[in-house]
Amino acid sequence: MKNMKKPLLLTFIVSAIVAWFAFDLGDYFTLEQAKVYQHSLQATITANPLLSSGLFFLIYVVMTALSFPGAAIMTLLGAALFGFWWSLLIVSFASSIGATLAFLASRFLLRDWVQRKFGLRLAAINRGIEKDGAFYLFTLRLIPVVPFFLVNLLMGLTPMRPRQFYWVSQLGMLPGTAVYLNAGTQLGEIQSLSGLISLPVLLSLVLLGIFPFIAKAVMAFVQQRRVYQGWQKPERFDQNMVVIGAGAGGLVSAYIAAAVKAKVTLIEKHQMGGDCLNTGCVPSKALIRAAHTLHTITRAPEFGIRSQPAQVDFPAVMQRIHRVIKGIEPHDSVERYSELGVNCIQGEARILSPWEVEVNGTRITTRNIVIATGARPVVPPIEGIEKVRYLTSDTLWSITEQPKKLLVLGGGPIGCELAQSFQRLGSQVTQVEMTDQLLVREDADVAKRVQDSLMKDGVDIKLQHKAVKFDAATSDSGEALQYVILEDNHGQQHQVEFDAVILALGRVANVTGFGLEELGITLNERKTIDVNEYLQTRYPNIFAVGDVAGPFQLTHAAAHQAWYAAVNSLFGQFKSFKVDYRVLPAVTYTAPEVARVGINEKEAQAQGIDAETTQYELNDLDRAIADGEDYGFIKVLTPKGKDTILGATIVGNQAGELLAEFTLAMKHGLGLNKILGTVHPYPTMSEANKYTAGVWKNANKPERVLALLERFHRWRRGGDNGHQQKSQSDNLKAHLQESKDQQ
Repeated sequence: MKNMKKPLLLTFIVSAIVAWFAFDLGDYFTLEQAKVYQHSLQATITANPLLSSGLFFLIYVVMTALSFPGAAIMTLLGAALFGFWWSLLIVSFASSIGATLAFLASRFLLRDWVQRKFGLRLAAINRGIEKDGAFYLFTLRLIPVVPFFLVNLLMGLTPMRPRQFYWVSQLGMLPGTAVYLNAGTQLGEIQSLSGLISLPVLLSLVLLGIFPFIAKAVMAFVQQRRVYQGWQKPERFDQNMVVIGAGAGGLVSAYIAAAVKAKVTLIEKHQMGGDCLNTGCVPSKALIRAAHTLHTITRAPEFGIRSQPAQVDFPAVMQRIHRVIKGIEPHDSVERYSELGVNCIQGEARILSPWEVEVNGTRITTRNIVIATGARPVVPPIEGIEKVRYLTSDTLWSITEQPKKLLVLGGGPIGCELAQSFQRLGSQVTQVEMTDQLLVREDADVAKRVQDSLMKDGVDIKLQHKAVKFDAATSDSGEALQYVILEDNHGQQHQVEFDAVILALGRVANVTGFGLEELGITLNERKTIDVNEYLQTRYPNIFAVGDVAGPFQLTHAAAHQAWYAAVNSLFGQFKSFKVDYRVLPAVTYTAPEVARVGINEKEAQAQGIDAETTQYELNDLDRAIADGEDYGFIKVLTPKGKDTILGATIVGNQAGELLAEFTLAMKHGLGLNKILGTVHPYPTMSEANKYTAGVWKNANKPERVLALLERFHRWRRGGDNGHQQKSQSDNLKAHLQESKDQQ
């Protein structure tokens, strides 16, 4: 019997819907019908007020529970028939009870299936409902952006408790119900067309139209009062914006504010340019360039060139890296930003209130604050780690002696880039990754190409291993030794010696030490600042961008967020923009490079998206063959039978450059057909994008149309002459046989 509950309920609902339309029951719930039967209905109500009220209440509950159209008309009718106060009592409870029944039906019939199929995509919504579900529902009830019946059904798919749903609906719908009933009392008094233009009716309709806007303003005011309660807002401000942190996110935020003539202060406690310039993107790419150059020299015989064995001058390599940093440094300097109109201050900032920041003993009042404090490398609590020489992306660039034996912990982008670079420069690298593949966010075939390349270079890759203990010792000859105990997924342990270890295990946001705790600004499960889709914290005038906000730890993602934070903070009272992450490219600078935008196969499967995969191998591309770089592929995901690009992954030489065309196409809604129809110069690597589109086109060619074209061309040649050709062939064969017999 338990297994029959869902089919029985579904049968009842479907039967009710069929009956509603089959018998045109909706015709009975109109204002016109009410006017026809108004006097007889009112006479019945006067004779049996309680019975009539109970029957009206029951009908209203059923209509709301089954999400039938006409609830608004029923509300107006209730006021016309029962008067304002009595109908307010009936309708407010009937609508809430009916809404809760619809909520429960939706939950009983659909929630398990929806959460099972779309759970990953709904995870953020579920967390939001668990945290602020009551306030969110209350807002929807007050401001009917979404029809109430849809709110009932959709909320049933979330983790919201039924009791909470009921009382929030009861309170939230009450003001709107009162406005509708007030209009209904006036409409009930209309006796002729002239009554339509009476002042009370017009006032009721105007109130009904502007109520959502009034409710929205009231909710915003209440929320703001609740958030800022206990803080004293200054009467005037020194700055329009204060930015904390001069990395990519902070620099762009300050730049935009200065460009629109806002008064902005930028505070940095260490170095302008942040991690990207000083310890991240710039130095790592300079190191990769040196490693690739040496690798190219070792391949010289492949191109018919003889050369002497190259030698690595490691101190010179590091000196060039610092020269590169110095060369780019002016782009992010205090001098440049001061010229742009930014007030640059070096010192440690501390947020004292939602409108006050202190630096170097000076208190600055500001309308808005942008937090761009970045992140730092993770140093794991592995036993004995303090006994060994460990490096991170922050400290790596100060070394002048190349490690002979290098241990790299981590198989992400940073770990792979550094492991390959040091291996190519002459270190013997051991790379350790806890999972079963490098680059765990990428598809397995993508990670396999990178792994094969690293192994070909000589990197000793240990997957499904973890470091459990570090130690140091002295050999019999007096040489200092450092080693790590690795444990595989079977529990087996073995020892690996090293001269230095690079910790490439991710980065943790800088969220302490500058006042977030005192303001009660919360963190999310990733331990980054919890921001909404406008990049606002719990205080609408405090924003966060870059690594400290997540979800991406990419320089260009921080700059992308910075535009939204700057514009929303300075002009949000007029128009706010939701940050758009749909088209955000990323590149791992190994050899081959891995470049991606949109989703890959792994993410499509996790999200339940049935996508078509198109793949083009670069060993078919003329320019790649000529350059000796015919290794890798382009893989594009599209909906079945459509050329819309859901995501593109490129593995190969110059993958980051090739990705730009797909990024542009996705941003502006261009499909593979547009790429196929674009002229690409020959011979270039960019032709690979066009050939990938060609592979998709060939797999999706219109077979029926082509069959019709084949018949058309046959007709143009003179009709179907297949039989005639066969007869001529048979005659020729017979003639040849006859000549042979005569001979």
